[in-house]
Amino acid sequence: MTNDPDGLIDWNAFGETRNLLGAGFVRILGYFLEDGTKSVAAIEEAMRLKDSTKLVMPAHTLKGEAWQFGANRLALLAEEIEVAARHYVEIQIDPSELVEKVVHLRPLFEATVLALEAETSPLVERRPVAAAQRNALGGMRLG
Repeated sequence: MTNDPDGLIDWNAFGETRNLLGAGFVRILGYFLEDGTKSVAAIEEAMRLKDSTKLVMPAHTLKGEAWQFGANRLALLAEEIEVAARHYVEIQIDPSELVEKVVHLRPLFEATVLALEAETSPLVERRPVAAAQRNALGGMRLG
């Protein structure tokens, strides 16, 4: 872990995804960052419109992509929004009760992005010992 004091990322899951995606990892991570920005904006807009239906798909998308990269806190919040929005669609009410969760979504997404970028940036100085330890353990995260 580079700089993630809040435990935003499950670094083991992140490492597994990185290994599975291989050379495509950076491209797929870029899609997550781009799609996540769009999803957060769509969720905020749906809240402004008080439209439960329009909350479901971007929350679902954000949840799935966040899980893929080990961004568990973000995925859980997106899932809470998605599940509640689906319920509100079924009972035909507006999603006003989700305002507080949606307000926390953007700062959590931004903090998650910072943690992911710090880990993947070639410009971040890494401690040689930690890198050597990760290599010796097949890329596993320590600490």
